Amino acid sequence: MKELVISEVKNETAILVGLITSNQDESKTKEYLDELEFLADTAGAVTVKRYTQRVTGPNSVSYVGKGKLEEIKQYIKDCEENEEPIAMVIFDDELSAKQTRNIENELQVKILDRTSLILDIFAMRAQTANAKTQVELAQNRYMLPRLQRLWTHLERQGGGSGSGGGQGSVGLRGPGETQLEMDRRIILQRITLLKERLIEIDKQKTTQRKNRGQMIRVALVGYTNVGKSTIMNMLAKSEVFAENKLFATLDTTVRKVVIENLPFLLADTVGFIRKLPTDLVDSFKSTLDEVREADILLHIVDISHPDFEEQIQVVEKTLKDLDCSEKPSMIIFNKIDNYHWLDKEPDDLTPETKENITLEELKKTWMAQLNDNCLFISAKEKENVDEFRTILYKKVRELHVQKYPYNDFLYPKID
Repeated sequence: MKELVISEVKNETAILVGLITSNQDESKTKEYLDELEFLADTAGAVTVKRYTQRVTGPNSVSYVGKGKLEEIKQYIKDCEENEEPIAMVIFDDELSAKQTRNIENELQVKILDRTSLILDIFAMRAQTANAKTQVELAQNRYMLPRLQRLWTHLERQGGGSGSGGGQGSVGLRGPGETQLEMDRRIILQRITLLKERLIEIDKQKTTQRKNRGQMIRVALVGYTNVGKSTIMNMLAKSEVFAENKLFATLDTTVRKVVIENLPFLLADTVGFIRKLPTDLVDSFKSTLDEVREADILLHIVDISHPDFEEQIQVVEKTLKDLDCSEKPSMIIFNKIDNYHWLDKEPDDLTPETKENITLEELKKTWMAQLNDNCLFISAKEKENVDEFRTILYKKVRELHVQKYPYNDFLYPKID
């Protein structure tokens, strides 16, 4: 009898490529590539190598210089000879159609940029009809200007100015152009259809929001993977999907929460990220309507992340783009159980860095000026959760009395 051989399914391997520029120093590029590796891991790829290049800006033809591209090509060739083939190369910035085509021709492997990787994760995470429609719209918008590279095997057959002297290109239109025009038309029609579908979904969601009664709406906003879903589960006693992956939550989830005698609505929204593609923001406007219509925003921050201050800036900029920056808000610094700092040696005279600052010292910085608009918790370990509930109750009740002064919707308070 033959033994069954179970072969292990291996994840695709990836190389990451980023640039060090005058606007993005080496440490910043490392942070961006760390995040890109986390994105790749979320999508199911294993990073085996990183390449960076110090330049003034991206090369318009090949993103990196010719020598660096040759270096990457040689590494891919060496891996193939060692029977460890590289499946893809992922670039930290959005590539143009021209750059993608040139790099593919040179490296002969799958080429992705940050945008296409995020789109891939969104497509994988989308569960509801709303999210799937929004993802497909963003994918089509991304694909439209890049159609030409899909038909390079059907090049145009002739050129010319098309005017006078018999030098024009009449009758010389190749099948590539015909196919390109056909695909462009199909995608444009699909985009129109998806937009119409999203308008219908948006109408349905608007009706649902109107039927929610006289309750204050609170929205959890923040960078991706900061613990919004864990906080939602903690407050609402629900089972919203949460894991240590980027964009674990893609669909907006709304739950009714009751603290003491006060009911209100809590919405968990899609996380933001650096270099978020404009098409994604546009496509997910109906999902982000929960943020627009919220009465209070709870800005969740992962204080254990080494670059949490920049993440705060990314979220604040996105909220400004959504015209939500003036809403009442509160910053919740989560994951204090995971905060680490390095104690300097007594004889170490080098300047103190942010890695040497304790949590107590952090609280005395600009955060101290936020008063009760700032709180430090651990949703996972339930640290300072009671204080969080008390402050949230106070803020929601204050708004509730202002917005619905005559309603009798408050539950009788049990002493």
